[in-house]
Amino acid sequence: MNALMVLSPYKYEGKWVFDDASVGLVREPFVFGADTMIDRVVANIPDAEDGFVLLFSATPFPQFMAHLEWQREEYGGNWYLWREQEIEGWLCPALFKYFEAAPRDVYVRVEEKR
Repeated sequence: MNALMVLSPYKYEGKWVFDDASVGLVREPFVFGADTMIDRVVANIPDAEDGFVLLFSATPFPQFMAHLEWQREEYGGNWYLWREQEIEGWLCPALFKYFEAAPRDVYVRVEEKR
């Protein structure tokens, strides 16, 4: 399992989604606050709706932009708090395509797609 993972989210029908053929996901949506987190973290990325790079890990890495703290499990997914922005977001069970168990912390960085 990689220590640092990469996705390329984009907007589809007004929702943030991502594809990852390596784990069988197509247009997997970010919902219930996770979409609001994305709106905030990509605010300075031009044309983010057309796609951007999302790096994430259960451990801190250089220049991470958001630290999400595990709060609780619900409906097979997990709620995380981005304390600095006072936002809670739910990460669906697709999280387990990347982690064996829900990590206590998730560190995130976004970049413009080149």
